[in-house]
Amino acid sequence: MQTDSPFNRLDTTITATVNIEIDGRPFSAREGDSVAAAMLAAGCTPSRTTPVSGSPRAPYCMMGICFECLVEIDGLPNVQGCMVQVTEGMKVRRQLGARELAQGDVHEAV
Repeated sequence: MQTDSPFNRLDTTITATVNIEIDGRPFSAREGDSVAAAMLAAGCTPSRTTPVSGSPRAPYCMMGICFECLVEIDGLPNVQGCMVQVTEGMKVRRQLGARELAQGDVHEAV
């Protein structure tokens, strides 16, 4: 799934890789990379769309502040891709629009 990407790495040293899926397609990511970095390297932008307007978003700060890198990882939605390292067999999906809440996730105000 490797595509041209404007994301350029500073270090060109060959490192170990892990096999992940991004939107159901196989991708070989560098071991130690964050999910957000792997998605950028794969040319997978945007990584999400906003629930209200559908505007495209992509990783921005890469340190957990902006929340623009929200993705679904192994079935768990709303995960900050920049804060999670890729692991062998990981399944990543772009998060398009709002995510459904599982039963019991909504708490009523008392």
